[in-house]
Amino acid sequence: MKRIRLTGKVFSGKGDGKRFLSLKWVKEQIKQKLGFTPYLGTLNILLSGESIKRRKTLEQAQSMTICPAQGYCVGILHKACIEKFECAVIIPDITGYPENYLELIAAENMRQELHLKDGDEVTVIVSYS
Repeated sequence: MKRIRLTGKVFSGKGDGKRFLSLKWVKEQIKQKLGFTPYLGTLNILLSGESIKRRKTLEQAQSMTICPAQGYCVGILHKACIEKFECAVIIPDITGYPENYLELIAAENMRQELHLKDGDEVTVIVSYS
């Protein structure tokens, strides 16, 4: 298993992750593939510098996927962690999705658990093969 280090700053999203994670079929697939029921919301990271280039590696790497219902996109999943907090990266497989965005999911609210606010810099370690 390889690991990649991504850094960036926390920012507030538009709520799309929350809506996606609230879908029953999405929650069931995440539970089956990652072993946890996701908190209804993502931690959004605005990647910087080299991390933008490294993130592209994840799109090409072998990954777990969320198989979509009709009208939805595939979600690419990779296990990850911030500090010792286990989470996962979810990348929507849609044209035009910003290359400098990284969305993280976990069983708990990561903002609260890690005491994060917009503008805080974080380092995410992502596992892939």
